[in-house]
Amino acid sequence: MSTPDGSALHPELAKTARFIPRSLVNARSLKLIRRFESLQNRRTPDGVEVLTLSSGIGVRLHRPPVGTGSGGAMLWVHGGGYVIGTPTQDDVLCGRFARELGITVAAVKYRLAPENPYPAGLEDCYTGLKWLATLPSVDPARIVVGGASAGGGLAAALAQLAHDRGEIDVQAQLLVYPMLDDRSGHRPRPDDPGQRLWDKKSNRFGWASYLGGADPEVAAPGRRADLSGLPPAWIGVGTADLFHDEDVAYAERLREAGVSCELEVVPGAFHGFDGLAAKSPVARSFFASQVEFLRPALAGC
Repeated sequence: MSTPDGSALHPELAKTARFIPRSLVNARSLKLIRRFESLQNRRTPDGVEVLTLSSGIGVRLHRPPVGTGSGGAMLWVHGGGYVIGTPTQDDVLCGRFARELGITVAAVKYRLAPENPYPAGLEDCYTGLKWLATLPSVDPARIVVGGASAGGGLAAALAQLAHDRGEIDVQAQLLVYPMLDDRSGHRPRPDDPGQRLWDKKSNRFGWASYLGGADPEVAAPGRRADLSGLPPAWIGVGTADLFHDEDVAYAERLREAGVSCELEVVPGAFHGFDGLAAKSPVARSFFASQVEFLRPALAGC
């Protein structure tokens, strides 16, 4: 399948793309989407612990199948353009990470914009990270952060914040098509016809909601000037994703700053392809690359 401009979608994703909207979130659809998510939140699979921290932040905890002593852990941040989403949506994914890597995975329920603009969501993630480091089953020297889309942007910002505060030594950052730079919604060229779920209009709405009155030079992780000293990163994105250019640019800047960064670019893949076509070989390979990147960081010395 090709888009109107002749650019090809990945052959394993073309059929799925026919049923996926190019844009999902805007000011009008926000309430409706959140209502649907509230119904989704009523379902809790076996083995998932739903907790509320003393700060009031919600966490969904996924334990490894077998655990003795303290092991590695990941703080996972869900996506949703900073305005929608819940950790429930990633129950299956977090369970896979827990099983494949034998780690504890904590998915944090952070406050959403526009009701709670920057830095509310980021501070919630940091609170969750500090709590995770105190669990008896977790080795605080073997903690990584990860997230997808806006969750990937928050994970990147969280790695920066942890570095600056010096309280927790994050071992790696897993950034799955991360939403890093507010300027992408204002670039002059038109959207790629192969894009799905998130276009420039959605991006402008999401960033305006998240930033509020904050300085984007401070709040948008992709705008940070000094990237030196950050933990090793894995960044994955498709060529038909709105975030492709900003993600590749961030990977290049990390490397220039001396930070090890593995970049996985999937030709013809749209935003969220790995969840929408999870059984496809390309999605399985995408996940396998993430797992292999994380293993050394979680293995310890």
